[in-house]
Amino acid sequence: MEKDLIEYIAKSLVDDPSAVSVDVVEGEKNTVLELRVAQPDIGKVIGKYGRIAKAMRTVLSASSGKSGKRFALEILD
Repeated sequence: MEKDLIEYIAKSLVDDPSAVSVDVVEGEKNTVLELRVAQPDIGKVIGKYGRIAKAMRTVLSASSGKSGKRFALEILD
């Protein structure tokens, strides 16, 4: 569910939605979602002063509250 949420938000922000991919890396205590977008769209996903990335992380932590798992979002080049 969280993977789909981050993918939906990212595809809504970028110019090239076909280049958006989210990989899930399971760990013992937490799960890392690795977001990849096209190089020209990286600034749109991060936002000015990192505000959009912070908002995406906030939404991610709010959506994972009931499941008890911890999620982290990494935006990769």
